[in-house]
Amino acid sequence: MAMEQNYTPLTPAVLYILMALAIEEKHGYGIMKQVEQDSEGKVRMGPGTLYGSLKRMMETGYVAESSKQVDPELDDQRRIYYKLTDAGKQALATELERYQQVVKLTGQRVARCAL
Repeated sequence: MAMEQNYTPLTPAVLYILMALAIEEKHGYGIMKQVEQDSEGKVRMGPGTLYGSLKRMMETGYVAESSKQVDPELDDQRRIYYKLTDAGKQALATELERYQQVVKLTGQRVARCAL
C-alpha cells in the first residue's frame, strides 16, 4: 500500500490511541491504561490530552463512539466507549508503513556509516 502524498504523520498521542483501540473498544480510562502499558510507562496520557485527541479524531473520522453497553453491575453506565473506524484502521496502517520505511532507511544509512 502506497502512502498518499498529502499524508500527515500522526502525533504520538493519536498513534497510541489508535493502537489501543485496535485491540478492542475501550472507554477513556481504559485507553489511558492501555497507552501506559503499551509504552511501558513512558507515556502517561492525561484526560486533557486524551479527550482533546479523541474529539479531533472523531472529527477526522478515525474513531467513533461505540454502542457497546456493559453490565451496569460491572461498570459505570455513563462511560462512553470508543471504537476504530475504517478510516482509523487505514490511518494506523499508513502510519505503520511510514515507520517501517523510516526504520529501513535508517538501517541502510547506519550500515553505510559502519563501512
